[in-house]
Amino acid sequence: MRFQDLIAYKKSFCLAMKIFNITKQFPKEETYSLTDQIKRSSRSVTVTIAEAYRKRVYPKHFYSKLTDSDGENSETQAWLEFALACKYISNESYNELLSESIEIGKLLNYMLLNPKKFGVKKSDQ
Repeated sequence: MRFQDLIAYKKSFCLAMKIFNITKQFPKEETYSLTDQIKRSSRSVTVTIAEAYRKRVYPKHFYSKLTDSDGENSETQAWLEFALACKYISNESYNELLSESIEIGKLLNYMLLNPKKFGVKKSDQ
């Protein structure tokens, strides 16, 4: 299995792309703050899942990378809340993106609780 085959990877990639596209509508004065931050954190969820999968032969690294990914996912949720409060996105968009992010969090949690299903040989945590 490739990391690109992981459901958490696919869903987080899709969410990051949705966020990328929606941020094109954000005001220019947000370019170096909210826009960059939300794109960075949403993309980091995805790439850190890829890193975790590649580090699965080292259980502590696998766990660490997945918790990093979960942290970035939470950061993305906070940035979405700012985008909503600033009226850069609608309630409907916010709810849709937040729902997807919550689902990704559940998938990350599943991976953390079931490392053997992802090729982690032994738990040395």
